[in-house]
Amino acid sequence: MPNARFSIDDFIHQPRIAYFSMEIALVNDIPTYSGGLGVLAGDTLRAAADMALPMVAVTLVSRAGYFRQEIDAAGRQVEHPDAWEPSHHASRLDAAVALNLEGRQVWVGGWLYVARSRTGGGIPVLLLDTDLPVNHHQDRDITHYLYGGDEAYRIKQEMVLGVGGVAMLQALGFRVIGYHMNEGHSAFLTLALLRRYAYAPEELRPGESRYDVPRVRDLCVFTTHTPIEAGHDKFAYDRVQQIYGDLLDLATIKLLAGQDRLNMTQLALNLSEFVNGVAKRHAETSRKLFPGYAVHAITNGVHSSTWTNLHFGALYDANVPGWCHEPELLARADRIPDEQIWQAHIECKRDLIDTVQQRTGVALDPDQPILGFARRMTAYKRPEMLFADLERLKAIARKRPFQLVMAGKAHPKDAEGKRLIEALHGHMRELNGIIPMAFLPNYDMATALAMVSGADVWLNTPLRPLEASGTSGMKAAFNGVPQLSVLDGWWLEGCIEGVTGWAIGDDNTNANGGDAAMLYDKLEQVVLPLWYDNRAGWVAVMKGAISKNAAYFNSQRMMRRYATEAYLR
Repeated sequence: MPNARFSIDDFIHQPRIAYFSMEIALVNDIPTYSGGLGVLAGDTLRAAADMALPMVAVTLVSRAGYFRQEIDAAGRQVEHPDAWEPSHHASRLDAAVALNLEGRQVWVGGWLYVARSRTGGGIPVLLLDTDLPVNHHQDRDITHYLYGGDEAYRIKQEMVLGVGGVAMLQALGFRVIGYHMNEGHSAFLTLALLRRYAYAPEELRPGESRYDVPRVRDLCVFTTHTPIEAGHDKFAYDRVQQIYGDLLDLATIKLLAGQDRLNMTQLALNLSEFVNGVAKRHAETSRKLFPGYAVHAITNGVHSSTWTNLHFGALYDANVPGWCHEPELLARADRIPDEQIWQAHIECKRDLIDTVQQRTGVALDPDQPILGFARRMTAYKRPEMLFADLERLKAIARKRPFQLVMAGKAHPKDAEGKRLIEALHGHMRELNGIIPMAFLPNYDMATALAMVSGADVWLNTPLRPLEASGTSGMKAAFNGVPQLSVLDGWWLEGCIEGVTGWAIGDDNTNANGGDAAMLYDKLEQVVLPLWYDNRAGWVAVMKGAISKNAAYFNSQRMMRRYATEAYLR
């Protein structure tokens, strides 16, 4: 068992920051993540392990996973269960805590997984689990399905995560000096803390609140990740009371979480001393979305060794010793000989071509550039933008041939996202024989690494200003792959035109047609000519992506910012 040599006793000797996240991407074959939020959480813990930061993470075990994606003959997404067995990867915790949900006592046990560093250290991750024989049958699956079920199911999940997580940390003997909420799903932990630090009636003067709000605020950090309305959970108060009626008095909750519905984001905002967005532009957007709150900016980063292909890792080991733990050293990557950079890329590209052939039967040409596009399939990501003018796209491809590899899942309840996947497959059929295209099903961490390292150009087309950060382009940068993207999220900070990659348009909101035309112009007039006609110039951009983007947009830098600005206030 990977974590057999660790026990809770190895981690409770020093005070820790407790990091709460509904999803965490631990490793590829543990399906406890759906996309970028979970992958960021995993990178956060991997960087914390590298830096020996005293943290402990709390999440749900999600035994049934998210889902395994199949694409049928018509190009439609089909979802299959993606269950995993915790005992194969983690050790059972010797503790359980009880919550009262819908009038029943629900016991919460869990598992210890350790996010390991290459230097030998690790961060404990508690995977909360209600699938215990003592529980009523309808409560055993509360922690099964990531983002599954109806409103009542989500409330119970988030109660287990927030309230159960706080109780489990205490039961195990952790000394917690701060609580970091990665998005609002875990905001019920603030109410648990208010109850813990409530004043006794005899301590109160007339008119004073029984809850020590300043003390709880001082303990809490909140990272908001999305300006999309669907990303902010809101629950009916009568349903919350029905499930967990005695959490706090209703008047107090409404002051903190909103009068009409319990807004988990508002609850976290009101009970956190430090709040941040995940890029400079996202922080600006969040200040407009949440007026009156001070929203700081800590731009996301990705974990260096996790997202660097072995071919580039070996190249960096030989030329930039220590890059793995100090990614800022990659600022020296511009000294690596051009032919070594290009050869490492060719090997990554061969790996991607082999993966595409094995999984889809599509044969790609190593002598033509590959555009990569992979992310959650939903409307604001605009995966269809490249296909806005098929005749223009065909004309570009006839002049300068290119290939396209795509991937991504749509949430099972996102009908528009599913329609987009089907539409992409329709475009693939229409462009057959003109633009070689492949869609890799069941997008996961392994597929992501193959794509961000094997593509020649990384494409990103979100609708401004809805891309909070976006991290796939950062992963591409670690592999010398430049990004062609709309100026939103991190790319506003990372784009140096013609040096680290290229912008689609400017820093203004454009209609889909306008952005698409600018994408075609940049592809036809700048990107493809450079790839075909000026190899030295292309490698210079690859070096720019590594030395200026990978050297900065990494999770080690991100965690230093959290440690100094949020945790050690």
